[in-house]
Amino acid sequence: MPIHYLRSFTSIQRTEKANFRLGRVLALIAGATNAGGFLAVGQYTSHMSGIVSSFADNVALGDLGLALSAISSVIAFVSGAATSAILINWGRRRSAHSVYAVPLLLEAALLLCFAALGANLEHHRVMFVPVTVALLCYVMGVQNAMITKISRAEIRTTHMTGIVTDLGIELGKSLYWNRSEPPVGSHHVAADLRRVRVLAALLGMFLLGGTVGAVAFRHFGFVSGVPLSMLLVILASVPVTDDLRRLPRGDLV
Repeated sequence: MPIHYLRSFTSIQRTEKANFRLGRVLALIAGATNAGGFLAVGQYTSHMSGIVSSFADNVALGDLGLALSAISSVIAFVSGAATSAILINWGRRRSAHSVYAVPLLLEAALLLCFAALGANLEHHRVMFVPVTVALLCYVMGVQNAMITKISRAEIRTTHMTGIVTDLGIELGKSLYWNRSEPPVGSHHVAADLRRVRVLAALLGMFLLGGTVGAVAFRHFGFVSGVPLSMLLVILASVPVTDDLRRLPRGDLV
């Protein structure tokens, strides 16, 4: 794979095409992580809507243990997003090439931790299940904040609610009957086909990742997180290498 192609995924020079390319890969990884995490701990960890709702439900039902688990998941997701923002802003201040690559390396390291937790999960579920849930929520927060900042909030990869909603909006536009040719300056309703392609591709990659992740986890267990981690390392490798080459000259100090 050409170096310049790999560099484009997390380069500081962004284009819509590069953002879309990165978004597709991250949606695949998010889908696989979410599905594998569900099979591991019985809980989806990428969308906060359901988790916040479960917190409210369990508070109302008086199950404070489950309520505490839900709020811990939200805190972990928020912490991951905050960490991603800190890393990106830190990199920007130092004019680093790896501004967007470093959060991916962090995500890769955490997915390796997820793989390592599997050795203990079956024997110490009371201790390691909450840790695993918090870890995966943190990972999802890191990834979603990174792609949100890199695409200026156009792309999300860890939850599909907004994507499916936007697809519905575009479908409504395409079905709207413009009764005649619009006069100059009037409101003409038409679907944004480019946006439809972007949204459909993100949804499709998330579904593909979820399917592959579920099958892989079923057959290989926690070790299935290793290939996802390696893919993230590959995406981040070139900008990080560019920065490492600058270190002897003190450019990153």
